[in-house]
Amino acid sequence: MTPSISLPAVIKPLTGVLGAEISGVELAQDLSGELFDTIHQALLDHHVLVFRNQTLTPEQQMRFGRRFGELDFHPFVEGSTEFPEVLNIVTEPNDQLNFGGGWHTDVTFLAEPDLGSILYGIELPEYGGDTLFSSQIAAYNALSDPMKGMLGALTATHSAAKQYREGGPSTKSKAIRINDTDPAGFTARHPVVRTHPETGRKALYVNGGFTTRINGVTRDESKMLLEFLLNHAVQERFTCRVRWEPGTLVMWDNRSVQHHALHDYAGQRRHVRRITVKGDQPR
Repeated sequence: MTPSISLPAVIKPLTGVLGAEISGVELAQDLSGELFDTIHQALLDHHVLVFRNQTLTPEQQMRFGRRFGELDFHPFVEGSTEFPEVLNIVTEPNDQLNFGGGWHTDVTFLAEPDLGSILYGIELPEYGGDTLFSSQIAAYNALSDPMKGMLGALTATHSAAKQYREGGPSTKSKAIRINDTDPAGFTARHPVVRTHPETGRKALYVNGGFTTRINGVTRDESKMLLEFLLNHAVQERFTCRVRWEPGTLVMWDNRSVQHHALHDYAGQRRHVRRITVKGDQPR
């Protein structure tokens, strides 16, 4: 077994709202409890963590992920043959759409959506392919008190059908293998405002990828309110942008951010390796 190490991690915020780059850490090593606690707290504080110049096998990436909890399996996208928890997300040069394009929060159509995602860069385009992140805590805090009060009493419906039904946006990449599970059965109701289970901070919890309607109001009211929230949640002032290169690992807190994988690299190939950590029921 690789010996446990404890290095002086250096945490440098990316913006005043969210995101931090951590140096002085080799994730391929068996991290000491103290170092892992530092990384865990940084995730709670900054919501998006970036580690550069990492060399990771799938097993090492999975070992790091398991420090946060049990790894999850994607209900629609087939994992690798050797490690079903691992998704090789590839955009080929002639793909018209990429996997993960558009603002969204991962798998909110599940009753217990994932705690977080851990993405490792293997092959990146010469330019383009950045990922945008938006703090849903900052978005919630920017709302007026009357709006916060109203939203706190509401739930929303989330469905996989919008993305994963036959011909849906997430099925377009030729390098993504979609299994035959019926997405219509994957529907969940979650609060519009979620309380983070570890920090107690409140965050908006609707997204353009999977939220289909606000419950308990008329259809027109739902459409109007959802449109406002989706636009508000991703304002530039709530965001950070991560530039990828081979060996970059990015982890984000699925309970407090949305993300958007840009597809601005037509004619180039992009390959990243993803694992996710199981989460809990939003409250």
